[in-house]
Amino acid sequence: MTELNQLDISAAPEAPLAGQVIAVTSGGTGGHMFPAVALSKALVRRGAKVLFFTDARASRYTDGVEGVQTIILPAGGIAGKGIKGRIMGAARLGLGTLKARSIIKKAKPAAVIGFGGYASIPATMSAKWLNIPFAIHEQNAVLGRANRLVASAAKRIATSFPTVKLIDPADQNKVIWTGNPVRAEVAALANSDYDVPTEDGPIRLLVTGGSQGARVLSEILPTALVNMPEHIRTRLVVTQQAREEDLTSVRNTYKGSGIDVTLASFIDDIPELLRDCHLVIARSGASTVAELTAAGRPGLLVPLPHAIDDHQRYNAQQVEETGGAWLMPQDRFSSEAVTDRLTKLLRNPAALTRAAKAAHSTGRANAAERLADMVLDMLGLNPAGTPENENISKDRGDIS
Repeated sequence: MTELNQLDISAAPEAPLAGQVIAVTSGGTGGHMFPAVALSKALVRRGAKVLFFTDARASRYTDGVEGVQTIILPAGGIAGKGIKGRIMGAARLGLGTLKARSIIKKAKPAAVIGFGGYASIPATMSAKWLNIPFAIHEQNAVLGRANRLVASAAKRIATSFPTVKLIDPADQNKVIWTGNPVRAEVAALANSDYDVPTEDGPIRLLVTGGSQGARVLSEILPTALVNMPEHIRTRLVVTQQAREEDLTSVRNTYKGSGIDVTLASFIDDIPELLRDCHLVIARSGASTVAELTAAGRPGLLVPLPHAIDDHQRYNAQQVEETGGAWLMPQDRFSSEAVTDRLTKLLRNPAALTRAAKAAHSTGRANAAERLADMVLDMLGLNPAGTPENENISKDRGDIS
């Protein structure tokens, strides 16, 4: 990794952030890292050099990203741990904060942008103490615990959803609905039309459960699909992610059903499958919902019931309320109920089409650029061709 005193902050003079250092910080999970890296790349395109503060889990996301210097901090979670775990987590956060404060004080970044997760606390708290302007981005429909610690001092609060819970009413004037950045291949699907299933043509389903798969989908969904009416069942083309240890049992359930099924523990062609699918069945993590809405594809969402602050349920509710998805709680996700729900949905292509349009209206495929505009706005640098604050203020949502 490049040493701090070797940073080259030269950039094209026409770049609005030429000569500026911006610090970005994020927890080490993919849900935090993907949008943080997307913003970092957008800032580099605008001339900035990015200091990226994170923990040891996340360096693989930033390795090799031009213009981005990764700084690994000691960090540890506190929530849900025993007394010893909380003490150790707090100690690591303290050490991480000392390191972050020292580096930030020396580098003098123009701004710090935090994406939540415990590893983001050292840099955002350091920005607060050093009077450096900072903003936070929340990926879920509930403000996360790390972001709640610093929200009151943040200059901007960027959100993935138009409504986010647990934001203090006093901070509503700082909220900007930017959306949640997605990979470029998914963002490109915003311009693709939804392929309505025909009366006798294939019905393509994409089933995902996050990076590790969802056991409930492996246990319930195959039986539900096998029990569907023959006219629908024999037209199904299913791509399903499942845990490695579940693949054999899932494959056996589908065997002999006439369903065209592809099973994998990891799916690496999500953008292509999203483009072609008629319905997505998935958990409702922030990244999944962002990709669904950016692509404009209808979903049947099964929130993880024990997610922190129940944020997956709120994520799903946001999309359901717009008409872009259907929420099905896990305690109601029986094979009989799923067979009934899917039979009704797949017999109604008009409902699927309406949901696709609604999902598309909810998504923001250019979220990374909106976030970069927010940074410029916060620094008093007018985004090119845009009257000051116009593109920002009009996106302030009704946040409660």
